[in-house]
Amino acid sequence: MDIQNAQKEVDDWIKEHGVRYFNELTNMAQLTEEVGEVARIIARRYGEQSEKESDKDKDLGEELADVMFVVLCLANQTGVDLQDAFNKRMYKKGKRDHDRHHNNKKLK
Repeated sequence: MDIQNAQKEVDDWIKEHGVRYFNELTNMAQLTEEVGEVARIIARRYGEQSEKESDKDKDLGEELADVMFVVLCLANQTGVDLQDAFNKRMYKKGKRDHDRHHNNKKLK
């Protein structure tokens, strides 16, 4: 699925199940909360913090998908075409960062 279709799928879900979008500030807070859940899993599973028993059943993929869902909501309600924005960003990063990363001694 491409990003454009994902945006439409989220919009369809909101219209069918969600009644309406939360306002942008609420969604920003929701995004922060979801990113925090991803950070907690990463810190405990891959970092130095010990994993609590209650965290062991958390699915990183599902939490990342929650982040994506809220990002798609924010894009929809603010009129951002994320497919276009992502394509532009990848083009810029490819031009700007290609040599920089290849010449980075820390990455060798």
